[in-house]
Amino acid sequence: MAYTKVELLNHLEVLGIDPKGTLLVHSSMKSIGEVEGGADTVLDALSEYMKEGLLVLPTHTWSYINGQNPKFYVDHSSVCVGILPELFRKRERVIRSLHPTHSVAALGKDAEEFVEGNEQHDTPCARNSPWGKLLDRNADIMLLGVDLRRNTFIHGIEEWMNIPGRLTDDHEQLYVVLSDGTEISVPSRRHCGESWSEYFWKVDEICEKTNVMYKGYFGNALVRICKTRPLTNLLSAMLEINPDLFSNNQPLDLSLYQSVFEKIGS
Repeated sequence: MAYTKVELLNHLEVLGIDPKGTLLVHSSMKSIGEVEGGADTVLDALSEYMKEGLLVLPTHTWSYINGQNPKFYVDHSSVCVGILPELFRKRERVIRSLHPTHSVAALGKDAEEFVEGNEQHDTPCARNSPWGKLLDRNADIMLLGVDLRRNTFIHGIEEWMNIPGRLTDDHEQLYVVLSDGTEISVPSRRHCGESWSEYFWKVDEICEKTNVMYKGYFGNALVRICKTRPLTNLLSAMLEINPDLFSNNQPLDLSLYQSVFEKIGS
């Protein structure tokens, strides 16, 4: 049996997502299972549920926009993180931010204000960019069929804390190209070194135990939901104790962070 839009709307309600708030969705369409109408129905359900709020999807292009291929075309550059954001960015009333590698697309309340000024920042997840605005709004992050390794917001937390080795020291010359052909120069630092995000999974269990994150289902997909403020408070405190938290594949030494867990739980 294929899932209907009505069933998917019910799943969103059961997940407890604030329909008048801000929702960022990282996604795997394949994980949801069969859906009547396919990916468009999924986007219809998300958009309808959040019609009084703000729906945001990442429309990243970091995999191919670089110094050798420096021009990001806001209307045409395809997304490198899945089919749902690629279809979403092309929808009516959806606004895409002007960042060459880590753009987002937004629909709904304050969408224009939310994406405004993204081209003014020389890093992927600057505090005053849409990624930082998610924190200001205490947005819900929905990891739909993907895990914490795909949670770009954690890159933001590391960036705001100046964790060593996460960004290049030098800039590469990139450009944002608008609909009318106008080119905006955006010299950019990039994520560098190891694939740090591959170790974000290390805090999955502790995020759930401290009620920073909870799990549910959307279609067949296992979903993780977390609020940006509690997530930031937890991970900032852990990174302050151990800046190398995500620097290797070693299991967590929970004893290092006992004071953090006690404070979060109080």
